[in-house]
Amino acid sequence: MTRKLAVEVDPAEAGFDPGRLGRLDGYFGRYVDKGLLPGTLAVVARRGKVVYLGEHGFRDVEAGLPVERDTLWRVFSMSKPVTSVAAMMLYEEGVFDLTDPISRWLPEFAEPRVYARGSAQAMATVPATEPIRVWHLLTHTAGLTYGFQHAHAVDELYRKAGYEWWVPRGTDLASAVEQWAALPLLFHPGTEWNYSVATDVLGRLVEVASGQPLDEFFRTRILDPLGMTETGFEAEGDSLDRLAALYLAVPGSDAIVRNDLLAYPVDGRPTYLSGGGGLVSTAADYHRFTQFLLREGELDGVRLLGPRTVALMRGNHLPGHVDLEQFGRPLFAEMPYDGYGFGLGFSVLEDPVKAKTLAPQGEIAWGGAASTAFWVDPANEITALFFTQLLPSSTHPLRQDFRRFVYQALLD
Repeated sequence: MTRKLAVEVDPAEAGFDPGRLGRLDGYFGRYVDKGLLPGTLAVVARRGKVVYLGEHGFRDVEAGLPVERDTLWRVFSMSKPVTSVAAMMLYEEGVFDLTDPISRWLPEFAEPRVYARGSAQAMATVPATEPIRVWHLLTHTAGLTYGFQHAHAVDELYRKAGYEWWVPRGTDLASAVEQWAALPLLFHPGTEWNYSVATDVLGRLVEVASGQPLDEFFRTRILDPLGMTETGFEAEGDSLDRLAALYLAVPGSDAIVRNDLLAYPVDGRPTYLSGGGGLVSTAADYHRFTQFLLREGELDGVRLLGPRTVALMRGNHLPGHVDLEQFGRPLFAEMPYDGYGFGLGFSVLEDPVKAKTLAPQGEIAWGGAASTAFWVDPANEITALFFTQLLPSSTHPLRQDFRRFVYQALLD
């Protein structure tokens, strides 16, 4: 069943200045009118009720198909919080502890080695001083990386093995994880933060520990119970007609070009089930996921996680409550580094002053490579979603500007 969002309460009744909140239309509209974005859909809700909903432009520029409220989007790394919830459900059931070495379920990680010096052609490694633990995967502190980082000799090894933006054709999750385990780590587990394939490895851990393929676990344990019927690793039938096309920013210009090669396959069950970046979803579905997080693990009478588990996930798990600027490698992430820590599956706003944002401490958030984003603000009971399809997500300051326009309109 296709579900479409609609504005449910007047912004003034929810504590917003309607005129100020309406500035969002001009902001996103200008990006589309100038050809900087193909199309956008933004959602703001308070206390579970939608107060703003704005769509602009096209889901498919070439075909002249407009963005609609039931448009289907590749959400890339906004898949990661779903995988993290899956892992925490197993944690609650006593399947593993957060401090358990992952080699108990993934023996290929029994003896990890760590980069010491040298190039990708002549690299020296040393044994890891600490095993990779479950919490390292949840927090991107395992020492894994992404090939697209282009910042380290280990990144180059990932690319040589065929792992840059996606995986080699025909590769499944189990074989990808085995190949990553054979590559050196960037650093000893738990000593730094680096955005990485860690959540894909976590997805494989969920598969082995639960005895279910990741798509089946998602569907039966999370998506169907939450009523997220249009979220998954594949789209079929009329859903494909609603799927947004993917675009790429042209370096050195304001132009964007369609890029179907970087659009991961969803027309049928994919061979590779990426818990780190393979889902498609709609605004209505992901809105339900944000409400589940806001309501501390429960939605419409369905409880998947206990409140204390969600509180643990929302905490900053970087040692000493430092931010990503202090603990992370200054590479790519879906959020700024200054003032933001990292919880179990998403960023955590630790210091709004350092982050130079109007959002409050305790906000959790993440985004996807195609510039999609979400945040959940427990203090003000606000959730927000933004959808477009432009790679890379660092092209425009959309996420921080979106926050500014929302919070400058909040009056109470």
